[in-house]
Parts: sequence; structure tokens; C-alpha cells
Amino acid sequence: MKNTLFAPLTIAGISHHIASVPEIEKFRFLDEAVFLTGAREWFKGVALLQTCNRVEVIVHGEPDVLTDFLHGENRTQFTIYKDQEALSHLLELAAGIDSLIIGEDQILGQLRRALALSEELGVASPILALCINKAIHTGSEARRRTGINNGAISVGSAAVLLAEEKLYTLEGKRILILGSGEMGLLVTQALAAKRLSAIYVANRTLDRARVLAHKIDGTAVPMDDLYRYLTLSDVVICCTSAPHPVIYANELREAMKARTWPLEGETRPLIIVDIAQPRDVEEEVGTVEGVCLFTIDDLRQVNDSAAQSRHEAATKVRVFLEEELDQFIRLYNRRAADETLATLHTWAETVRLRERDRALSRLHGCDEHAKEIVDDLSRALVRKLLADVTMSIRFCAEHGEIDRAEELVSAITRGEGLCSRK
Repeated sequence: MKNTLFAPLTIAGISHHIASVPEIEKFRFLDEAVFLTGAREWFKGVALLQTCNRVEVIVHGEPDVLTDFLHGENRTQFTIYKDQEALSHLLELAAGIDSLIIGEDQILGQLRRALALSEELGVASPILALCINKAIHTGSEARRRTGINNGAISVGSAAVLLAEEKLYTLEGKRILILGSGEMGLLVTQALAAKRLSAIYVANRTLDRARVLAHKIDGTAVPMDDLYRYLTLSDVVICCTSAPHPVIYANELREAMKARTWPLEGETRPLIIVDIAQPRDVEEEVGTVEGVCLFTIDDLRQVNDSAAQSRHEAATKVRVFLEEELDQFIRLYNRRAADETLATLHTWAETVRLRERDRALSRLHGCDEHAKEIVDDLSRALVRKLLADVTMSIRFCAEHGEIDRAEELVSAITRGEGLCSRK
């Protein structure tokens, strides 16, 4: 079987593999709806996947066009995946073997949300929806078969592990969580058994902070009191969706004066783990005395006891994905052939209506029942006459024989001859 795709699929991506947090942050699109709506003018379908450690633009379109489009958006640092390579990359994404934390499950929900937004905006082609749904299904099946997500940690729980490694223990500590979304929930779940002295939850909307705080027996605090609670906390984990920093160096430097040990004059250390994208913490915060600032880049060093087993499972996942890829290509090409078949069936319907009307004009004075019989007969004839060629076109599509499928359609609709097979 040829590995040619019947319609172009391209992914442009930047991730933790090739870029730092600032570089990924610079590449992000803050208004996803505006980006997707603009991209729809260039591509038949488009989806945007943005997580804390990657940005992936997935399009039903050509790689050269996507490259030009992104250059026009002032984005230059990215990797292009096209056709079969794009399908393979999508499967690896969904299976969790391309994630910062191998085997994490969060990527599946992120893919679902990316597709949902595209569909809501009307920019997801059937081909694109097929690809993302197939990837999600395959990713779920890979986890079921290999257990790659057994004991897996999320980025949120990795942030907690990092803080624990730096302090040796979190028992009796005070933790401040900035953000009450999905990542905030993952962080609080990872803190559940840490025997903390207190958990504070701050969010732009106090009611949402209260909802999360209630789940973990914590305390919701208003953002207006942020720096006061920074002085009370030992660890701050930042994971809001704010488009700008929420912790600034000058304000924190002033707040840190309240963290001085009596008599010794030394500042009590404050650990800040910023896993937000865009970042919640101004970069200069790392220069403030007594502050230890960590970002997503530092999570690679987390000592995760289950990591080795997941890396071993990843080998099994890759074997499974290789087996799935051929089926994915056939499924993709079969769906992609619908556009070619639509041309054929539109032509056939035009001919049917013309000949039906000619026949009816010769049947002077026939009643409505007779007209229905003629219409039904013409439909049945077209359906039966096209059945075999439809199957042939789908067969050609599934096997990547694009030229052959187009020749069949041209031979029927335009009377062009078939080229001999080579």
C-alpha cells in the first residue's frame, strides 16, 4: 500500500523538545478564536492545540501554505509535519509519548477542547474532525493496552513534586495556588495527602476560588490580597489563564520584607513554581532575594519514581501506533475521497434531473403518482450505475492512488480516457 494521503494534512508545532518556556510563550496565540477564524480563509479546516508546553497548529491544507501563513503571523520557529508524518505525530501526541510527562492523560482533554472550539467556530473540516477523534480514540486504547499512564503524573502534580524536592517535605507548609481551572484542580489533587498546614486558593473570580477551596478544605482568598498571602506561604504554584503576569518583581520585593526572620535578619525562602502559559510570574521575580523561581523547564528534572516503567511502556505504545497508522491512513483517505465523490455525484444528479424532466415533458397529462415513479426510477438507476465506480474510487483512495481515482471521475464526467497503469 502506498502511504500517500488523498488530501493534504499539515501540523506546525513548537514544544518543550525544541523550545524554552519564553519561546513557546512568544509563539502562543492569545485570542484563539481570532486566530482560527483568520486561518479558515487559508485552509479547509484548522484546529489549534495550546498547552503549557506546546503549541500545535493542525490544518487540512498544504505545508507551504501553512508556513507562509505562520510567517505572516510573525511565527518562525516551528517544526512542520506533513501527511503521514502529521498523522503519526498526532497519534504520538494523543498517546502521551510526546508529552513532557510521559503517559499523562491531560492531552486527551486538551485535544477534545481544541476540536470543540474549531467546530463551534465552524472551522473544522470533516477530515480534521476525523483525525483528532481517531487520535483521541487511539490514545485511549494505547493507555488501556500498555498501562503507560499507570502512576503517571500531570504537569500540576510534577510541580508539587518539584516543590517537595526543594523543601524535602511539604508537611506543615502553607501553599498558595493561583488559578482555579483544570490545572489548579490537578495541583490540589496532588497536595491532598501532603499534611499541609494551610492551602490558599486565589483566582480572579473569588467564587471560582471558593469552589476549588471547598473541594480541598482550603481557603479562598481575593486577588487583591495576593501579596499578603505570598508573605504567609512557603510555596506558590501559579497556573492561571491570565494573558499577563500576576506577580511582579517590584511588588514582591516589597512584600518579601515581611518574611524576614526575627533577630537573624535573613529572609525566609519562598518557592514559586510557575506552570502557567503565558507565564504568571514576571521573569525578574527570580532576582528577588529569598525567592526561588521555577518554570515548566525545571519539571524535566523531577524525580518521578514511576517514570522508568512509563518509558518502558512507551516502547510498546510505539509498536501499537505503527500498527494503527496504516489503518489511520486508509480511514483518512476513504473520508478524503468524499470530496472527489461529491463531484461525481453532483454531475450525475445534474444529468438525472435533466433527463427526468425531458421524460416527463413527453408524458403529457401524467398525474403526480406517475411523476413520482419516474423520479424514483431515475434515482435508482443513477445509484446502481454509480455503485461500482464509487467502490473503485474508495479503493483507490484507501490505497493512496490519487491519480487513478481522479482519472475515473474525469472519464465519467468529462469523457476523458483512462491512462494505462504503470
